[in-house]
Amino acid sequence: MYNIVIETDKDALRARFKPPAGYKRIHQPANSFGRYLQNLPLKAEGSFVSYYDGRLKSNPGIYAGVVELPIGNKNLHQCADAVMRLRAEYLFKEQRYSDIHFNFLSDGKPRYYESFVNGDHGYPAFWKYMEHIFEFANTTSLANELVPVSKPSLVKTGDVLIEKKSPYGHAVIIVDIVIHSSGKKLVLLAQSYMPAQEIQILTNPNNSSLSPWYELKNGQIETPEWSFKSEHLRRFR
Repeated sequence: MYNIVIETDKDALRARFKPPAGYKRIHQPANSFGRYLQNLPLKAEGSFVSYYDGRLKSNPGIYAGVVELPIGNKNLHQCADAVMRLRAEYLFKEQRYSDIHFNFLSDGKPRYYESFVNGDHGYPAFWKYMEHIFEFANTTSLANELVPVSKPSLVKTGDVLIEKKSPYGHAVIIVDIVIHSSGKKLVLLAQSYMPAQEIQILTNPNNSSLSPWYELKNGQIETPEWSFKSEHLRRFR
């Protein structure tokens, strides 16, 4: 049995979800994408996920926490959008404006934040750009942008499980990793879904004694609302 500790009064991801006994959190360098994800702000324990229209998503064992980031009032912030949004929010925070770009599905070509905002680095312009991306990019275009991770043992914080599929696929992102002295890693996964909704930290439907942590292995990877395969692991360039 794992000794899972969740500090319900903490409002940052790394503070709320403690490493299980025998594990330690993998250090993420300052100003890195991994450090940004480890410190995502969380809503109060027991909060429900909100949809874009204000309705609440019930929680029959789907999520263990809700990320406190606004998603707007349009049905745009879905699964791949949330992954792109977290990557872009990190780059925006670090003022790496020229690195913010995502490909459109229609032609596979990137649309650059800097070209869209014309020097306006305020958050409203950034969000307008992101909603533009959400409208014309999806799991297929994002999966085509990312590079494969050859096996689960090599995963890093910020890697993505993403399946492109017709009529739609799904994507979840690794927001934290802990490691055992034996080298075994456990990860936390986060997703948005359809219709557009807040980002949530997923429970582990396969192992309640380990939840919300996951051990990623070769083969099938079951999450509460999607079944992935280890070959779906991808990474930002």
